[in-house]
Amino acid sequence: MKVIRPVVSGAMQRDAVAQPSRRRFVQGLLGSSLLGAAAVRADSSPGSVNRQEELRGPVFNLVIEEIAVNFTSRPRMATAINGSIPAPLLRWREGEEVIINVTNRLRETTSLHWHGIILPYQMDGVPGLSYGGIAPGETFQFRFRVQQSGTYWYHSHSAFQEMTGLYGAIIVEPREGEVDRAERDHVLLLSEWTDENPATVFRKLKSLGHYYNFSQPTLPEFLHDIRTQGLAQAISRRDMFAAMRMKPTDLGDLSGATLHYLVNGCAVDFADLRLFSPGERVRLRIINGAGNTFFDVRIPGLPMTVVQSDGINVVPVTVDELRCGPGETYDVLVDPVEQAYTFFAETMDRSGYAFATLATRAGLQAPLPERRRIQWLSMSDMMGAGSHEGHTASPDAGHEHATVSEPVVARHASTEFGPSTDMRVDIPRTNLDDPGVGLREATHRVLTLGDLRARSGPYDTRRPGREIELHLTGNMERYTWSIDGLEYGQSSPVHFRQGERLRVHLHNDTMMTHPMHLHGMWSDLEDAQGNFLTRRHTLPVQPGQRVSFSVTADAPGRWAWHCHLLLHMDAGMFREVIVA
Repeated sequence: MKVIRPVVSGAMQRDAVAQPSRRRFVQGLLGSSLLGAAAVRADSSPGSVNRQEELRGPVFNLVIEEIAVNFTSRPRMATAINGSIPAPLLRWREGEEVIINVTNRLRETTSLHWHGIILPYQMDGVPGLSYGGIAPGETFQFRFRVQQSGTYWYHSHSAFQEMTGLYGAIIVEPREGEVDRAERDHVLLLSEWTDENPATVFRKLKSLGHYYNFSQPTLPEFLHDIRTQGLAQAISRRDMFAAMRMKPTDLGDLSGATLHYLVNGCAVDFADLRLFSPGERVRLRIINGAGNTFFDVRIPGLPMTVVQSDGINVVPVTVDELRCGPGETYDVLVDPVEQAYTFFAETMDRSGYAFATLATRAGLQAPLPERRRIQWLSMSDMMGAGSHEGHTASPDAGHEHATVSEPVVARHASTEFGPSTDMRVDIPRTNLDDPGVGLREATHRVLTLGDLRARSGPYDTRRPGREIELHLTGNMERYTWSIDGLEYGQSSPVHFRQGERLRVHLHNDTMMTHPMHLHGMWSDLEDAQGNFLTRRHTLPVQPGQRVSFSVTADAPGRWAWHCHLLLHMDAGMFREVIVA
């Protein structure tokens, strides 16, 4: 078996990996074969999936191969690591060097990316940028020193393999022990499954961007709007969406029409069980490993105290619900007093849910909460701060961090006025206290980005020397997604000067929320006045919103920067970042 041990070098010009063009890279993502020969497991009964194991370092051996699964009473082939979905839970220790040998037993090239982990770019696991990927029959050795602690995860960065099972959790134990201690510790990894070939799903969306959106405006809803808003405004609102050829319920590309939602690899008919003893404080490590879904997470009757966001310890904030987007992680502490609770993760489009049970023993269950109706996108989701509809939450809803600032007028690049862009927002919203569509009317406490405060300040206190503004763009009818109106194959890299401190503004010109993930460097989230809030590796940017953060370009190399909605990334919302 061939083993590849890359040589880590700080000089990009000495990188020995052949680098394909940006266009070839994307074509490789889309054209890669999805399912090859099967390594069939014996158990393919409904709901079956192999329980993931927990591995401790510093040396890890991971084997990527196909297995038979059955989430829906229809056996299918999936992509797994060491025979399980999710992949094994990896436990590392801060300060240790880890060695991870990854063997590919597929018939296609694969890869693994260590999401949110700060490391040399050659170890980042992005084919075409970090390396050439892991070819069939090869073993690639990742080797790096762990410089952080917290909850993270890993997943494939090749084709649609993440949608077919290649994802797992990472816990990095702090060198000095956890700041927020708990007697029990559970990982709750959210994900999704489709019986369709993901490549077929993508082709359907290219033909009709609303293919999986079955939540369309109805006559009863129109009559309700007339009663509450008046005839003229109800008609005007619908005419506006019709003129822009958009749906007010376009909260996601995929829905429960094709997706089945999982917690720790368990579908709703085979709910995952997490045990605790009476009187214990429990830490829940919530990871969104889904490729296409935002989850609204709550535990009815049990408040959650958020103590960590994207691996960073934050000032504790107690909430009843939080929205977790693809790529994001949240650690929460709970103090259960009943014998059983339901951990309930409802999709943002309200088309489905996943759940797990927290209980003192097996056999106990708590009731599922009542499902909620989908909410329409608002005028300000479409038009930003220039709309007459605002999003500032009332004190009754428990949101205390209202953001007040002068309206920002957008600077649109000339490339935004092309076929890949179907709308532009001229005056974006900057309010970080907005929990998002579907949660704005909540009477209980809902977490927002504005609630997050890192326990430590920014490690780089310099003022940014320059600013970059990038616009998240798309055309839903053509199902194209881009940055500044340019899909990845048409774009040029974004250049950071090594060692500089710069400010980035992400401006969303679309009607969908995009979880933007910058590889290799921290994104220091700021409020509208430029004050540091917390460090993130994935930042959700809502429709019509502008989110700002600062970056210290301390990681030389070639890095990926993309939307973590997998199909958006593959459709073109991806940029290369070069730090040199």
